Amino acid sequence: MRTALLKSAVLAVSLFAAPLAAQDSADEQVMALADEYYDFQLAQWGYTEKADGSLEAGDTMPRVLPAAQTARLRAYERYLAELDAIDSSALSEEARTNALVLRALLEADIGDARFSEWEMPFDSDSNFWSYLASPSGFTTVEQYENYIARMRDIPRYFAEQTANAAEGLERGFSVPRVTLEGRDASIVAYVVDFPEMSPFWAPFDQMPERISETDQARLKAEGKAAIADAVTPAYAEWLAFFRSSYLPQTRTTLGASEFPDGAAYYAQQIRQYTTLDLTAEEIHQIGLDEVSRITAEMEKAKEDAKFTGTLAEFITFLRTDPQFVADTPDELMGVAAYATKRVDDKLGEYFGFLPRFRHGLRPVDPAIAPFYTAGRGGLEYCQINTHDLPSRPTYNIPALTLHECTPGHSFQAAVGLEQEEAPRFRRQTYFSGFGEGWGLYVEYLGNEMGIYRDPYERFGQLSYEMWRAARLVIDTGIHHYGWTREQAVEYLSSHTALSDREVGTEIDRYISWPGQALAYKLGEMTIRRVRKKAEDALGEDFDIRKFHDVVLSLGSVPLPALEARIDAFIADGGQGLPGVTYD
Repeated sequence: MRTALLKSAVLAVSLFAAPLAAQDSADEQVMALADEYYDFQLAQWGYTEKADGSLEAGDTMPRVLPAAQTARLRAYERYLAELDAIDSSALSEEARTNALVLRALLEADIGDARFSEWEMPFDSDSNFWSYLASPSGFTTVEQYENYIARMRDIPRYFAEQTANAAEGLERGFSVPRVTLEGRDASIVAYVVDFPEMSPFWAPFDQMPERISETDQARLKAEGKAAIADAVTPAYAEWLAFFRSSYLPQTRTTLGASEFPDGAAYYAQQIRQYTTLDLTAEEIHQIGLDEVSRITAEMEKAKEDAKFTGTLAEFITFLRTDPQFVADTPDELMGVAAYATKRVDDKLGEYFGFLPRFRHGLRPVDPAIAPFYTAGRGGLEYCQINTHDLPSRPTYNIPALTLHECTPGHSFQAAVGLEQEEAPRFRRQTYFSGFGEGWGLYVEYLGNEMGIYRDPYERFGQLSYEMWRAARLVIDTGIHHYGWTREQAVEYLSSHTALSDREVGTEIDRYISWPGQALAYKLGEMTIRRVRKKAEDALGEDFDIRKFHDVVLSLGSVPLPALEARIDAFIADGGQGLPGVTYD
């Protein structure tokens, strides 16, 4: 399969020498181009596609040196030229969506490459080294062999990332120093005295009985050698570089405006993460307006809680009262699990299509938890951060699980995967404006679903919404208006009930990841706006289940494509998905 993908990638590049077959319809040309792009991406990043559309890592790590990155850029530019050559006026509605998605992906790829983003290969929130170890066992010998091969390729991969990071340092394109304090702890966990102590060893402790004893013994021996000879030394070298070279030389400024060609870079990041044509100034004002609106709703929740003090005093009470703190990590996970099951009880009233794929619920890896966000949802599992329990108040958990688990990201990913008619390249595509907008939208939907049981949980939802509105002000404040870290911390702390730990972690994330934080609120506002448009136009014919099914059946798309689809939904009288019963 991997060989076939590599051949597809070579073919995809060579096909640019001649136009797509003239006899193909415009729709077919878009699909052929999208398939070629998708196969090219799988080959470039070392994945194979399984029968159900999910992806599996192969036997090598990606090539990330500038030569490989530049070759990808040239391929992306040729793909975009091919797309431009297709007659867009001849496309069907579905093909127009496919073309819009493909264009957005290519423009993001090209934008990142033109600014050499690979020279800053990590930030305070995400990195390239914490996700390589599998936390669980595999099912086949081949999967273990691929895993071992990837481990043996880590020294080469880390050396390339180190070279890229060093180039970024040289030209002033680096992570701000203030956001990296203590982040070396996420590397230290992999520098161990014995292979069995490494996070990479976990799959070898969980080998299935279906693998023969002979193969188990061989694979464990090879795994132990790979960890000892390749993995641990590579992490040790990266740790030394991080501590002795990178951290002392990384920049002391904060905003993207301080980068080489920083204003253009930030504009590109805004476009990439929001998929909207908005300026930093426009976004800043939208944020200020939303902060004002949500503040009024917070005052109402405070009154409902019969709290007689000021809003600031109420927030202090919420942050410090022990009734809102779980005693153990398992207790916090139990609160999250119960919230998720309460949502399950209501799903049929709000969704017609319910995916077969079920996600798990896991605590965040302790190695990264101190600097990680409160939770994160994915196709296979939803994560809840159980580090420093006083900073994880229980009244926030219902909104958190709605966003990250169901019907948020994990549910959203499963629905996207199971759209059998969806093009391959869109099944696991992710646009932050749509994806994070959906996550924030379903936090709001929790009010309609009856998930928030008291004024405290309702305030948790409002605090989370305020958190995302404040991001519009803070992100643009830092990267366009030159805010200090202290200004950003004070603004987020004074407008939300987030704990001091969460405030610090989040501000560092915004500083080191320009533009990403803008996606949530702008996406949610778009979804709520097009829903109201549909409700007003359809009246009694509006069915919330059909609306949600149509939105999620798109997979993840640029926000203009969502609006176009809802316009079509209105035009056809609010029809749901074919084959789904809505009685």
